[in-house]
Amino acid sequence: MNVLQMGIVIGMFIALSVICGRYIYKVIFFKESKLDKVFKYIEEPIYRILKIDINEKSTWKKYGCLILVSNIVMMVLCYLILRGQNYLMGNPNGVGALPRDLSINTVVSFMTNTNLQDYAGETALSNLSQMLVITFLMFTSAATGFSVAGAFMRAIARDERGIGNFFVDMTRVIVRILIPFSVVVSLLLITQGVPQTLKGAEVINTLENKKQVIALGPVASLEAIKHIGTNGGGFFSGNSAHPFENPTPLSNVIEMLSMMLIPGSFVYALGLGLKNKKQGWTLFIALLVLFIGGLAVCYISESSYGLVGNMEGKELRFGITGSSLFTAVTTAFTTGSVNNMHDSLTPLGGMVAMFNMMLNVVFGGKGVGFMGTIMYAIITVFICGLMVGRTPEFLGKKIEAKEIKLLSLALLIHPILILIPSALALNIPQGAESISNGSYHGISQVVYQFASSAANNGSGFEGLVDNTLFWNLSTSVVMFLGRYLSMIILLAVAASMAKKKTLRETDGTFRTDNGTFGVIFIGIILIVGALTFLPVLALGPIAEHLSLGL
Repeated sequence: MNVLQMGIVIGMFIALSVICGRYIYKVIFFKESKLDKVFKYIEEPIYRILKIDINEKSTWKKYGCLILVSNIVMMVLCYLILRGQNYLMGNPNGVGALPRDLSINTVVSFMTNTNLQDYAGETALSNLSQMLVITFLMFTSAATGFSVAGAFMRAIARDERGIGNFFVDMTRVIVRILIPFSVVVSLLLITQGVPQTLKGAEVINTLENKKQVIALGPVASLEAIKHIGTNGGGFFSGNSAHPFENPTPLSNVIEMLSMMLIPGSFVYALGLGLKNKKQGWTLFIALLVLFIGGLAVCYISESSYGLVGNMEGKELRFGITGSSLFTAVTTAFTTGSVNNMHDSLTPLGGMVAMFNMMLNVVFGGKGVGFMGTIMYAIITVFICGLMVGRTPEFLGKKIEAKEIKLLSLALLIHPILILIPSALALNIPQGAESISNGSYHGISQVVYQFASSAANNGSGFEGLVDNTLFWNLSTSVVMFLGRYLSMIILLAVAASMAKKKTLRETDGTFRTDNGTFGVIFIGIILIVGALTFLPVLALGPIAEHLSLGL
Protein backbone atom coordinates (compact mmCIF):
# COMPACT_ATOMS: atom_id res chain seq x y z
CA MET A 1 0.00 0.00 0.00
CA ASN A 2 2.83 2.43 0.83
CA VAL A 3 4.56 1.72 -2.49
CA LEU A 4 1.22 2.21 -4.25
CA GLN A 5 0.82 5.64 -2.63
CA MET A 6 4.23 6.72 -3.89
CA GLY A 7 3.53 5.21 -7.30
CA ILE A 8 0.29 7.18 -7.65
CA VAL A 9 2.08 10.46 -6.90
CA ILE A 10 4.86 9.65 -9.39
CA GLY A 11 2.26 8.66 -12.02
CA MET A 12 0.39 11.94 -11.52
CA PHE A 13 3.70 13.79 -11.82
CA ILE A 14 4.45 12.18 -15.20
CA ALA A 15 0.98 12.95 -16.55
CA LEU A 16 1.05 16.56 -15.36
CA SER A 17 4.56 17.04 -16.79
CA VAL A 18 3.27 16.13 -20.26
CA ILE A 19 0.20 18.38 -20.01
CA CYS A 20 2.01 21.38 -18.53
CA GLY A 21 5.13 20.75 -20.61
CA ARG A 22 3.17 21.50 -23.78
CA TYR A 23 1.96 24.78 -22.33
CA ILE A 24 5.40 25.76 -21.01
CA TYR A 25 6.89 25.01 -24.44
CA LYS A 26 4.48 27.53 -25.98
CA VAL A 27 5.45 30.18 -23.41
CA ILE A 28 9.21 29.67 -23.87
CA PHE A 29 9.12 29.59 -27.67
CA PHE A 30 6.42 32.26 -28.08
CA LYS A 31 3.98 29.89 -29.76
CA GLU A 32 0.32 30.83 -30.18
CA SER A 33 -2.02 29.93 -27.35
CA LYS A 34 -5.76 30.27 -26.82
CA LEU A 35 -4.97 32.42 -23.77
CA ASP A 36 -2.90 34.98 -25.72
CA LYS A 37 -5.77 37.46 -25.98
CA VAL A 38 -6.19 37.49 -22.21
CA PHE A 39 -2.52 37.77 -21.33
CA LYS A 40 -1.73 40.44 -23.93
CA TYR A 41 -4.04 42.89 -22.16
CA ILE A 42 -1.82 42.50 -19.08
CA GLU A 43 1.59 42.29 -20.75
CA GLU A 44 1.42 45.00 -23.40
CA PRO A 45 0.86 47.90 -20.94
CA ILE A 46 3.87 46.66 -18.96
CA TYR A 47 6.03 46.64 -22.09
CA ARG A 48 4.88 50.16 -23.02
CA ILE A 49 5.45 51.63 -19.57
CA LEU A 50 8.90 50.07 -19.19
CA LYS A 51 9.76 50.65 -22.89
CA ILE A 52 10.61 47.00 -23.46
CA ASP A 53 11.20 45.77 -27.02
CA ILE A 54 9.53 42.38 -27.22
CA ASN A 55 11.53 41.46 -30.35
CA GLU A 56 14.96 42.32 -28.95
CA LYS A 57 17.63 39.62 -29.19
CA SER A 58 20.16 40.04 -26.40
CA THR A 59 23.66 38.66 -26.23
CA TRP A 60 24.37 36.28 -23.36
CA LYS A 61 26.50 38.99 -21.73
CA LYS A 62 23.68 41.55 -21.74
CA TYR A 63 21.18 38.95 -20.56
CA GLY A 64 23.50 37.97 -17.71
CA CYS A 65 24.14 41.58 -16.71
CA LEU A 66 20.41 42.34 -16.59
CA ILE A 67 19.91 39.32 -14.32
CA LEU A 68 22.58 40.50 -11.88
CA VAL A 69 21.58 44.18 -11.86
CA SER A 70 17.84 43.55 -11.48
CA ASN A 71 18.31 40.91 -8.80
CA ILE A 72 20.71 43.05 -6.77
CA VAL A 73 18.35 46.05 -6.93
CA MET A 74 15.51 43.87 -5.62
CA MET A 75 17.75 42.60 -2.80
CA VAL A 76 18.58 46.15 -1.71
CA LEU A 77 14.93 47.28 -1.70
CA CYS A 78 13.81 44.21 0.25
CA TYR A 79 16.68 44.66 2.72
CA LEU A 80 15.42 48.18 3.47
CA ILE A 81 11.89 46.87 4.10
CA LEU A 82 13.13 44.23 6.55
CA ARG A 83 15.27 46.75 8.38
CA GLY A 84 12.38 49.20 8.65
CA GLN A 85 9.38 46.90 9.01
CA ASN A 86 8.72 48.19 12.53
CA TYR A 87 7.94 51.63 11.04
CA LEU A 88 5.75 50.36 8.19
CA MET A 89 2.08 49.45 7.94
CA GLY A 90 0.89 45.83 7.81
CA ASN A 91 2.46 45.02 11.17
CA PRO A 92 -0.47 44.01 13.41
CA ASN A 93 1.77 42.03 15.78
CA GLY A 94 4.26 44.89 16.25
CA VAL A 95 7.41 42.97 15.29
CA GLY A 96 10.73 44.83 15.28
CA ALA A 97 13.36 45.27 12.59
CA LEU A 98 15.30 42.22 11.46
CA PRO A 99 19.03 42.33 12.45
CA ARG A 100 21.51 43.38 9.74
CA ASP A 101 23.21 40.03 9.14
CA LEU A 102 19.89 38.17 9.22
CA SER A 103 18.37 40.70 6.79
CA ILE A 104 21.28 40.18 4.39
CA ASN A 105 20.95 36.41 4.64
CA THR A 106 17.18 36.57 4.10
CA VAL A 107 17.19 38.74 0.97
CA VAL A 108 20.08 36.82 -0.61
CA SER A 109 18.41 33.54 0.31
CA PHE A 110 15.05 34.42 -1.23
CA MET A 111 16.43 36.22 -4.28
CA THR A 112 18.61 33.23 -5.14
CA ASN A 113 15.61 30.88 -4.88
CA THR A 114 17.25 29.19 -1.88
CA ASN A 115 14.88 30.27 0.90
CA LEU A 116 17.17 29.17 3.69
CA GLN A 117 15.41 30.53 6.80
CA ASP A 118 17.38 31.50 9.87
CA TYR A 119 14.32 33.24 11.36
CA ALA A 120 10.83 32.24 12.56
CA GLY A 121 8.39 33.79 10.09
CA GLU A 122 5.40 34.04 12.43
CA THR A 123 7.35 36.07 15.03
CA ALA A 124 10.11 37.84 13.09
CA LEU A 125 8.26 39.25 10.08
CA SER A 126 5.25 41.53 9.63
CA ASN A 127 2.47 40.65 7.20
CA LEU A 128 3.80 43.38 4.91
CA SER A 129 7.27 41.81 4.92
CA GLN A 130 5.80 38.37 4.27
CA MET A 131 4.12 39.78 1.15
CA LEU A 132 6.44 42.54 -0.15
CA VAL A 133 9.67 40.69 0.59
CA ILE A 134 9.12 36.96 0.95
CA THR A 135 6.26 36.35 -1.49
CA PHE A 136 7.54 38.99 -3.94
CA LEU A 137 11.00 37.46 -4.06
CA MET A 138 9.51 34.00 -4.45
CA PHE A 139 7.87 35.18 -7.67
CA THR A 140 10.84 37.12 -9.05
CA SER A 141 13.52 34.58 -8.12
CA ALA A 142 11.47 31.75 -9.65
CA ALA A 143 10.85 33.86 -12.75
CA THR A 144 14.57 34.63 -13.03
CA GLY A 145 15.53 30.96 -12.97
CA PHE A 146 12.72 30.06 -15.35
CA SER A 147 13.69 32.86 -17.78
CA VAL A 148 17.35 31.84 -17.86
CA ALA A 149 16.47 28.20 -18.44
CA GLY A 150 14.07 29.23 -21.20
CA ALA A 151 16.73 31.39 -22.87
CA PHE A 152 19.18 28.49 -22.57
CA MET A 153 16.66 26.13 -24.17
CA ARG A 154 15.96 28.50 -27.07
CA ALA A 155 19.67 28.92 -27.70
CA ILE A 156 20.52 25.22 -27.89
CA ALA A 157 17.41 24.60 -30.00
CA ARG A 158 18.55 27.37 -32.40
CA ASP A 159 15.23 29.19 -32.10
CA GLU A 160 15.01 32.41 -34.10
CA ARG A 161 14.67 34.46 -30.90
CA GLY A 162 17.91 33.09 -29.49
CA ILE A 163 18.70 34.27 -25.98
CA GLY A 164 15.86 36.82 -26.17
CA ASN A 165 14.99 39.69 -23.82
CA PHE A 166 15.26 39.05 -20.07
CA PHE A 167 12.46 41.43 -19.05
CA VAL A 168 10.11 39.99 -21.66
CA ASP A 169 10.84 36.50 -20.39
CA MET A 170 10.32 37.58 -16.78
CA THR A 171 6.98 39.22 -17.59
CA ARG A 172 5.68 36.25 -19.57
CA VAL A 173 6.72 33.74 -16.92
CA ILE A 174 5.09 35.63 -14.06
CA VAL A 175 1.89 36.53 -15.94
CA ARG A 176 1.36 33.31 -17.90
CA ILE A 177 2.70 30.65 -15.52
CA LEU A 178 3.52 31.60 -11.95
CA ILE A 179 0.44 33.69 -11.13
CA PRO A 180 -2.18 31.39 -12.75
CA PHE A 181 -0.60 28.23 -11.32
CA SER A 182 -0.27 29.83 -7.88
CA VAL A 183 -3.93 30.94 -7.86
CA VAL A 184 -5.05 27.37 -8.57
CA VAL A 185 -2.78 25.88 -5.90
CA SER A 186 -3.81 28.58 -3.37
CA LEU A 187 -7.48 27.72 -3.83
CA LEU A 188 -6.76 24.00 -3.48
CA LEU A 189 -4.83 24.60 -0.26
CA ILE A 190 -7.57 26.84 1.16
CA THR A 191 -10.04 23.97 0.67
CA GLN A 192 -7.74 21.88 2.87
CA GLY A 193 -7.78 24.44 5.68
CA VAL A 194 -4.69 26.57 4.97
CA PRO A 195 -5.38 30.15 6.27
CA GLN A 196 -5.49 33.16 3.96
CA THR A 197 -6.07 36.42 5.87
CA LEU A 198 -4.48 39.78 6.61
CA LYS A 199 -5.50 39.64 10.27
CA GLY A 200 -2.94 39.44 13.03
CA ALA A 201 -2.54 36.66 15.56
CA GLU A 202 -5.56 35.36 17.45
CA VAL A 203 -5.49 34.86 21.23
CA ILE A 204 -7.69 31.99 22.41
CA ASN A 205 -8.46 30.22 25.66
CA THR A 206 -7.43 26.57 25.76
CA LEU A 207 -9.26 23.73 27.52
CA GLU A 208 -6.85 24.23 30.42
CA ASN A 209 -8.13 27.83 30.64
CA LYS A 210 -4.80 29.23 29.45
CA LYS A 211 -4.22 31.80 26.73
CA GLN A 212 -2.57 30.69 23.47
CA VAL A 213 -1.45 32.87 20.57
CA ILE A 214 -2.36 31.50 17.13
CA ALA A 215 -0.36 33.15 14.33
CA LEU A 216 -2.30 33.84 11.12
CA GLY A 217 -1.68 35.64 7.84
CA PRO A 218 -1.64 35.24 4.04
CA VAL A 219 -0.41 31.65 4.30
CA ALA A 220 -2.06 29.90 1.31
CA SER A 221 -0.78 32.39 -1.28
CA LEU A 222 2.76 32.12 0.09
CA GLU A 223 2.55 28.31 0.18
CA ALA A 224 1.44 28.19 -3.45
CA ILE A 225 4.34 30.15 -4.95
CA LYS A 226 6.70 28.56 -2.41
CA HIS A 227 6.11 25.19 -4.08
CA ILE A 228 5.26 26.17 -7.66
CA GLY A 229 8.44 28.28 -7.80
CA THR A 230 10.54 25.60 -6.00
CA ASN A 231 11.28 28.23 -3.36
CA GLY A 232 10.76 26.42 -0.06
CA GLY A 233 10.56 29.17 2.55
CA GLY A 234 7.65 28.78 4.94
CA PHE A 235 5.29 31.28 6.55
CA PHE A 236 5.91 29.49 9.85
CA SER A 237 9.21 28.25 11.26
CA GLY A 238 7.83 24.69 11.14
CA ASN A 239 7.52 25.01 7.35
CA SER A 240 5.31 22.34 5.76
CA ALA A 241 5.31 20.31 8.97
CA HIS A 242 3.15 23.07 10.49
CA PRO A 243 -0.56 22.13 10.45
CA PHE A 244 -1.52 25.54 9.03
CA GLU A 245 0.88 25.20 6.08
CA ASN A 246 0.18 21.55 5.36
CA PRO A 247 -2.88 20.32 7.27
CA THR A 248 -3.87 17.07 5.51
CA PRO A 249 -2.42 14.15 3.52
CA LEU A 250 -4.11 15.61 0.43
CA SER A 251 -2.45 19.02 0.94
CA ASN A 252 0.82 17.08 1.27
CA VAL A 253 0.28 15.56 -2.18
CA ILE A 254 -0.72 18.94 -3.67
CA GLU A 255 2.47 20.53 -2.35
CA MET A 256 4.68 17.70 -3.63
CA LEU A 257 3.14 17.80 -7.12
CA SER A 258 3.50 21.60 -7.12
CA MET A 259 7.23 21.23 -6.46
CA MET A 260 7.65 18.63 -9.19
CA LEU A 261 5.47 20.25 -11.83
CA ILE A 262 7.64 22.88 -13.53
CA PRO A 263 11.03 21.06 -13.38
CA GLY A 264 9.46 17.94 -14.89
CA SER A 265 7.56 19.94 -17.50
CA PHE A 266 10.77 21.70 -18.51
CA VAL A 267 12.45 18.44 -19.51
CA TYR A 268 9.43 17.41 -21.57
CA ALA A 269 9.27 20.88 -23.15
CA LEU A 270 12.91 20.46 -24.22
CA GLY A 271 11.92 17.56 -26.47
CA LEU A 272 9.21 19.69 -28.07
CA GLY A 273 11.62 22.60 -28.53
CA LEU A 274 14.18 20.34 -30.21
CA LYS A 275 11.42 18.72 -32.31
CA ASN A 276 12.64 15.43 -30.88
CA LYS A 277 10.34 14.05 -28.17
CA LYS A 278 12.59 11.00 -27.76
CA GLN A 279 15.39 13.29 -26.56
CA GLY A 280 13.16 14.81 -23.91
CA TRP A 281 11.87 11.42 -22.77
CA THR A 282 15.39 9.96 -22.61
CA LEU A 283 16.52 12.64 -20.19
CA PHE A 284 13.20 12.58 -18.29
CA ILE A 285 13.32 8.80 -17.71
CA ALA A 286 17.00 8.92 -16.70
CA LEU A 287 16.31 11.60 -14.10
CA LEU A 288 13.23 9.71 -12.92
CA VAL A 289 15.35 6.58 -12.38
CA LEU A 290 17.79 8.59 -10.26
CA PHE A 291 14.91 10.07 -8.28
CA ILE A 292 13.21 6.73 -7.64
CA GLY A 293 16.55 5.16 -6.63
CA GLY A 294 17.13 7.84 -4.00
CA LEU A 295 13.51 7.61 -2.82
CA ALA A 296 13.82 3.84 -2.42
CA VAL A 297 16.95 4.15 -0.26
CA CYS A 298 15.33 6.85 1.89
CA TYR A 299 12.05 4.98 2.36
CA ILE A 300 13.67 1.60 3.11
CA SER A 301 16.07 3.20 5.59
CA GLU A 302 13.31 5.11 7.41
CA SER A 303 10.78 2.26 7.45
CA SER A 304 13.21 -0.49 8.52
CA TYR A 305 14.50 1.35 11.62
CA GLY A 306 13.20 -0.18 14.85
CA LEU A 307 9.85 -1.96 15.19
CA VAL A 308 7.64 0.64 13.50
CA GLY A 309 10.21 2.61 11.54
CA ASN A 310 11.80 5.95 12.32
CA MET A 311 8.94 8.23 13.36
CA GLU A 312 11.17 10.72 15.21
CA GLY A 313 10.69 14.21 13.79
CA LYS A 314 7.77 13.16 11.58
CA GLU A 315 4.10 14.16 11.60
CA LEU A 316 1.63 11.33 12.26
CA ARG A 317 -0.72 12.64 9.55
CA PHE A 318 1.98 11.97 6.92
CA GLY A 319 3.74 8.94 8.36
CA ILE A 320 6.96 7.47 7.00
CA THR A 321 5.65 7.18 3.44
CA GLY A 322 4.51 10.80 3.09
CA SER A 323 7.62 12.07 4.89
CA SER A 324 10.13 10.00 2.88
CA LEU A 325 8.53 10.97 -0.42
CA PHE A 326 8.44 14.65 0.57
CA THR A 327 12.12 14.48 1.62
CA ALA A 328 13.17 12.99 -1.72
CA VAL A 329 11.04 15.45 -3.70
CA THR A 330 12.11 18.62 -1.90
CA THR A 331 15.85 17.84 -2.24
CA ALA A 332 15.75 16.38 -5.76
CA PHE A 333 13.66 19.27 -7.09
CA THR A 334 15.72 21.76 -5.02
CA THR A 335 12.73 23.29 -3.25
CA GLY A 336 13.82 23.12 0.38
CA SER A 337 10.33 22.86 1.85
CA VAL A 338 10.19 20.25 4.63
CA ASN A 339 7.34 18.33 6.25
CA ASN A 340 9.59 16.55 8.75
CA MET A 341 12.79 17.21 10.69
CA HIS A 342 15.66 16.24 8.38
CA ASP A 343 18.01 16.26 11.36
CA SER A 344 16.02 13.27 12.68
CA LEU A 345 16.30 11.19 9.51
CA THR A 346 18.26 7.95 9.67
CA PRO A 347 21.87 8.34 8.47
CA LEU A 348 21.11 6.87 5.03
CA GLY A 349 17.83 8.79 4.74
CA GLY A 350 19.71 12.01 5.47
CA MET A 351 22.43 10.98 3.02
CA VAL A 352 19.86 10.69 0.21
CA ALA A 353 18.65 14.24 0.89
CA MET A 354 22.25 15.46 1.01
CA PHE A 355 23.35 13.57 -2.12
CA ASN A 356 20.38 14.91 -4.13
CA MET A 357 21.60 18.44 -3.40
CA MET A 358 25.22 17.52 -4.08
CA LEU A 359 24.27 16.19 -7.52
CA ASN A 360 21.92 19.16 -8.05
CA VAL A 361 20.72 17.58 -11.27
CA VAL A 362 17.94 15.10 -10.37
CA PHE A 363 15.37 17.33 -12.11
CA GLY A 364 16.55 20.21 -9.90
CA GLY A 365 14.71 23.50 -9.85
CA LYS A 366 13.26 25.16 -12.89
CA GLY A 367 16.44 27.10 -13.66
CA VAL A 368 19.99 26.05 -12.89
CA GLY A 369 18.86 22.45 -12.26
CA PHE A 370 17.57 22.09 -15.82
CA MET A 371 20.72 23.69 -17.22
CA GLY A 372 22.75 21.29 -15.07
CA THR A 373 20.95 18.39 -16.76
CA ILE A 374 22.10 19.62 -20.16
CA MET A 375 25.59 20.17 -18.74
CA TYR A 376 25.84 16.53 -17.69
CA ALA A 377 24.40 15.41 -21.04
CA ILE A 378 27.16 17.29 -22.89
CA ILE A 379 29.83 15.90 -20.54
CA THR A 380 28.45 12.39 -21.17
CA VAL A 381 28.76 12.91 -24.93
CA PHE A 382 32.29 14.28 -24.50
CA ILE A 383 33.45 11.27 -22.44
CA CYS A 384 31.88 8.84 -24.91
CA GLY A 385 33.60 10.67 -27.74
CA LEU A 386 36.95 10.28 -26.00
CA MET A 387 36.39 6.54 -25.57
CA VAL A 388 35.70 5.93 -29.27
CA GLY A 389 38.10 8.56 -30.64
CA ARG A 390 35.42 10.70 -32.27
CA THR A 391 34.73 14.41 -32.00
CA PRO A 392 31.78 14.66 -29.61
CA GLU A 393 28.49 16.07 -30.86
CA PHE A 394 25.36 17.04 -28.98
CA LEU A 395 22.13 18.05 -30.73
CA GLY A 396 24.06 18.16 -34.00
CA LYS A 397 26.71 20.59 -32.68
CA LYS A 398 30.39 19.84 -32.21
CA ILE A 399 31.53 20.05 -28.59
CA GLU A 400 34.92 21.73 -28.60
CA ALA A 401 37.53 22.94 -26.13
CA LYS A 402 35.73 26.21 -25.28
CA GLU A 403 32.53 24.46 -24.19
CA ILE A 404 34.36 21.79 -22.20
CA LYS A 405 36.43 24.37 -20.32
CA LEU A 406 33.32 26.34 -19.40
CA LEU A 407 31.43 23.20 -18.40
CA SER A 408 34.35 21.96 -16.30
CA LEU A 409 34.38 25.29 -14.48
CA ALA A 410 30.62 25.10 -13.87
CA LEU A 411 31.00 21.51 -12.65
CA LEU A 412 33.78 22.44 -10.19
CA ILE A 413 32.03 25.47 -8.70
CA HIS A 414 29.39 23.40 -6.92
CA PRO A 415 31.68 21.09 -4.90
CA ILE A 416 34.07 23.97 -4.16
CA LEU A 417 31.21 25.96 -2.62
CA ILE A 418 30.22 22.97 -0.48
CA LEU A 419 33.50 21.38 0.60
CA ILE A 420 35.77 24.37 1.27
CA PRO A 421 33.28 26.30 3.46
CA SER A 422 32.41 23.04 5.28
CA ALA A 423 36.08 22.42 6.07
CA LEU A 424 36.41 26.02 7.27
CA ALA A 425 33.31 25.80 9.50
CA LEU A 426 34.50 22.56 11.09
CA ASN A 427 37.88 24.07 11.95
CA ILE A 428 37.04 27.49 13.39
CA PRO A 429 35.17 28.22 16.64
CA GLN A 430 32.52 30.40 14.96
CA GLY A 431 31.42 27.41 12.87
CA ALA A 432 32.04 24.48 15.22
CA GLU A 433 30.23 26.09 18.16
CA SER A 434 26.93 25.85 16.29
CA ILE A 435 27.08 22.07 15.94
CA SER A 436 24.61 20.37 18.30
CA ASN A 437 25.96 16.85 17.79
CA GLY A 438 29.68 16.25 18.28
CA SER A 439 29.72 12.87 16.53
CA TYR A 440 29.62 12.01 12.82
CA HIS A 441 26.19 13.62 12.70
CA GLY A 442 27.80 16.99 13.46
CA ILE A 443 29.80 16.73 10.22
CA SER A 444 26.56 15.98 8.38
CA GLN A 445 24.91 19.06 9.89
CA VAL A 446 27.63 21.34 8.55
CA VAL A 447 27.96 19.73 5.12
CA TYR A 448 24.18 19.66 4.69
CA GLN A 449 23.95 23.40 5.40
CA PHE A 450 26.45 24.32 2.70
CA ALA A 451 25.11 21.70 0.24
CA SER A 452 21.66 23.23 0.70
CA SER A 453 23.06 26.74 0.18
CA ALA A 454 25.15 25.89 -2.89
CA ALA A 455 22.26 23.98 -4.51
CA ASN A 456 19.88 26.87 -3.73
CA ASN A 457 17.70 24.38 -1.85
CA GLY A 458 17.16 25.90 1.60
CA SER A 459 16.33 22.89 3.75
CA GLY A 460 18.56 22.18 6.74
CA PHE A 461 19.57 19.79 9.47
CA GLU A 462 17.93 22.13 11.94
CA GLY A 463 19.97 20.85 14.86
CA LEU A 464 22.56 23.35 13.67
CA VAL A 465 22.42 26.72 15.47
CA ASP A 466 22.68 28.75 12.28
CA ASN A 467 21.33 32.20 13.17
CA THR A 468 24.78 33.64 13.91
CA LEU A 469 26.95 36.21 12.17
CA PHE A 470 29.26 33.51 10.73
CA TRP A 471 26.52 31.29 9.36
CA ASN A 472 24.34 34.12 8.06
CA LEU A 473 27.18 35.71 6.09
CA SER A 474 29.00 32.55 4.96
CA THR A 475 25.85 30.93 3.60
CA SER A 476 24.91 34.24 1.91
CA VAL A 477 28.16 34.15 -0.06
CA VAL A 478 27.69 30.48 -0.99
CA MET A 479 24.05 31.04 -2.05
CA PHE A 480 24.95 34.05 -4.21
CA LEU A 481 27.86 32.37 -5.98
CA GLY A 482 26.03 29.06 -6.30
CA ARG A 483 23.18 30.79 -8.09
CA TYR A 484 24.82 33.25 -10.43
CA LEU A 485 28.21 31.80 -11.39
CA SER A 486 26.78 28.60 -12.88
CA MET A 487 23.90 30.50 -14.44
CA ILE A 488 26.15 32.93 -16.32
CA ILE A 489 28.65 30.24 -17.38
CA LEU A 490 25.94 27.99 -18.79
CA LEU A 491 24.41 30.92 -20.69
CA ALA A 492 27.81 31.39 -22.31
CA VAL A 493 27.87 27.70 -23.27
CA ALA A 494 24.39 27.94 -24.81
CA ALA A 495 25.36 31.07 -26.78
CA SER A 496 28.49 29.33 -28.07
CA MET A 497 26.51 26.28 -29.20
CA ALA A 498 23.87 28.45 -30.86
CA LYS A 499 26.51 29.88 -33.22
CA LYS A 500 27.66 26.48 -34.43
CA LYS A 501 26.43 24.91 -37.64
CA THR A 502 24.16 21.92 -37.29
CA LEU A 503 25.90 18.80 -38.59
CA ARG A 504 24.14 16.11 -40.58
CA GLU A 505 23.54 12.87 -38.77
CA THR A 506 25.63 9.93 -40.05
CA ASP A 507 26.03 6.25 -39.18
CA GLY A 508 28.86 7.23 -36.83
CA THR A 509 26.81 9.80 -34.90
CA PHE A 510 26.41 8.94 -31.22
CA ARG A 511 22.68 9.21 -30.62
CA THR A 512 21.55 10.89 -27.41
CA ASP A 513 17.87 10.00 -27.60
CA ASN A 514 17.92 6.29 -26.78
CA GLY A 515 18.26 3.95 -23.81
CA THR A 516 22.00 3.46 -24.26
CA PHE A 517 22.66 7.15 -23.78
CA GLY A 518 20.25 7.24 -20.82
CA VAL A 519 22.15 4.47 -19.01
CA ILE A 520 25.53 6.12 -19.65
CA PHE A 521 24.10 9.49 -18.60
CA ILE A 522 22.98 8.04 -15.25
CA GLY A 523 26.36 6.37 -14.79
CA ILE A 524 28.32 9.57 -15.45
CA ILE A 525 26.21 11.53 -12.96
CA LEU A 526 26.72 8.91 -10.25
CA ILE A 527 30.43 8.48 -10.94
CA VAL A 528 31.14 12.23 -10.89
CA GLY A 529 29.02 12.61 -7.74
CA ALA A 530 30.77 9.71 -5.98
CA LEU A 531 34.28 10.83 -6.93
CA THR A 532 33.53 14.32 -5.66
CA PHE A 533 31.50 13.72 -2.50
CA LEU A 534 32.04 10.12 -1.34
CA PRO A 535 34.89 11.03 1.07
CA VAL A 536 32.80 13.59 2.96
CA LEU A 537 29.76 11.29 2.94
CA ALA A 538 31.97 8.54 4.39
CA LEU A 539 32.96 10.87 7.25
CA GLY A 540 29.36 11.83 7.94
CA PRO A 541 26.25 9.72 7.23
CA ILE A 542 28.02 6.50 6.19
CA ALA A 543 30.23 6.48 9.31
CA GLU A 544 27.17 7.28 11.44
CA HIS A 545 25.24 4.42 9.83
CA LEU A 546 28.05 1.95 10.51
CA SER A 547 28.58 3.17 14.07
CA LEU A 548 24.90 2.54 14.88
CA GLY A 549 25.09 -0.99 13.46
CA LEU A 550 22.10 -0.34 11.17
